[in-house]
Amino acid sequence: MKRSACIAVWLCSLFAFAARGAELNCNVEINADKVSAASPETFTALKEAITEYMNTTAFTDAQYSSVEKIDCKIFLTVNDYTDNIVSGTLQVQSTRPVYGSSYTTPLINYKDNDINFSYTPGDRIIHTSGAIDSNLAALLDFYAYLIIAVDSDSFAPKGGDRMYEAATEVVQLARNTGEKGWRAIDDQRNRASLLAAVTEGSSSAIRNIYYDYHRKGLDVMSVSPDKGRAAITEALKSLPEIAAASPMSAVLPLFRDAKLDELANVYSKGPLDERKDIYNLLIEIYPTEARKIESIKESKD
Repeated sequence: MKRSACIAVWLCSLFAFAARGAELNCNVEINADKVSAASPETFTALKEAITEYMNTTAFTDAQYSSVEKIDCKIFLTVNDYTDNIVSGTLQVQSTRPVYGSSYTTPLINYKDNDINFSYTPGDRIIHTSGAIDSNLAALLDFYAYLIIAVDSDSFAPKGGDRMYEAATEVVQLARNTGEKGWRAIDDQRNRASLLAAVTEGSSSAIRNIYYDYHRKGLDVMSVSPDKGRAAITEALKSLPEIAAASPMSAVLPLFRDAKLDELANVYSKGPLDERKDIYNLLIEIYPTEARKIESIKESKD
C-alpha cells in the first residue's frame, strides 16, 4: 500500500474514533497556590493530562458530534503534594443547552472533598474498562460517567441507566483500593453515597425530576413560559418526598447547588401565588438558604 493510502486509512480511523467518543468538552483548572514544594510545571503537566483524558476518551459507544459534546468543568484545588501524592478537593460542574434559546442550564455543581491520588509528571492516565489503572483514572471515570448520566436523564426518562451502571462498576472496583470517597458507609456525602442516592431508594426520584424539570419545563419555556414553568413546579413537588424519606440524602445538596440560583429566574414572571408556593416548598428543605429562596418570592412581574 502506498504511503498516501496508509495515511488516508490512518486519518479515517482517527476521525472514526473521535466521532465515536469524546462525549465531553471539559475545561480543567488546577489551583496549587497552597503548594510550594513542587514546581509549577508539575501541575501544568497534570492539567494537560487530565484535559486530554477527559476530552479524548470514549466513555460510551454513542455517537457524539462536536455540537453534542457535554460542556463541563473540573476545578482541582491542591492542598498538599508530598511523595507524589496529590491531596485536595475537586469541583465538578456540567451544563446543558436549553431548547430554543441561547441559555445553558447547570446540571451538576458538586464538590468532592476526598481527592487523593498519585501523580508524577509524565504519567499517562489510562482508561481500562472493567479495571482500575489508578485512583486518578477512577476519579475521572466516575465523574465522566456521572456527567453523561445526568445529562442523559435530562433528555430522556432514565436515559442515564447505562452510565450509572458504569459508575457503579468504578465504585465497586475502587473501594477495594482503600482510597477515600469510595465507600458509602464512610460519609453520607461522598461520591459513593452520591451515586447510591441517585440510583437507589426513594431519593432516586431525583432522576425523574431532572427529566421533567429540563425536558418538560425549561425546553418548553421558549414556546410557552407558563406551560414550562408549570412543569417545573410539578417536578419540584417530588423534592419534599425525598427530603421526608431521606433528609440527609446527597441528592438534596446536589440539586440545591445546581438549581437554587436558577429558580429565581424561572419564577421571575410567575404569579405571586405560584412563587409563594415554591418558596414554601424550598424553605422547608433548605432552611439555611433563606436569602436565595427569598428572592423567588420577591421576584417581580
